[in-house]
Amino acid sequence: MTTRIPTSTSLTESAVIAAPLAQVWHMIKLQDFHKFWSKLSKSDYVKGASPETDVVQWTFKDGTVLDVKQEEHSTIDHLITYSVIASTPALTYTSVLSTIRCYPITSGGSEGSTFVQWTANFSSDADAGVIEDARFKRKEALADLADVVVGGAKK
Repeated sequence: MTTRIPTSTSLTESAVIAAPLAQVWHMIKLQDFHKFWSKLSKSDYVKGASPETDVVQWTFKDGTVLDVKQEEHSTIDHLITYSVIASTPALTYTSVLSTIRCYPITSGGSEGSTFVQWTANFSSDADAGVIEDARFKRKEALADLADVVVGGAKK
């Protein structure tokens, strides 16, 4: 009998990016993630997938394909929330809901920069390996975002 390691099914990763909020927020569109995230080869709208919201297909360089549905978008609060609705290969867990939120830093040594927070809430069947993989991918994507926004490098 295999024993699962109990784990939290939520995570939060964050970064301070040395660029103004408007510059960072401009990149936070599901269809544009390939412009900064080095693990993605492309991100395209899925036409006709949902009459009520946007669905974008992310194709990773390792061959994984995720269809992500935009659940919420706020230009007032500078956040997007999305869920994974399809995956090839199939996911080993039932669901995940993720939010990326940007905050302007208005005082102190990082004034004029942007604080970016990327959260995920997984279904209870996600194991520790899934959570740690998601943590690593978010850290890497946030570093890529900073590189593109601050340095102007294209991925």
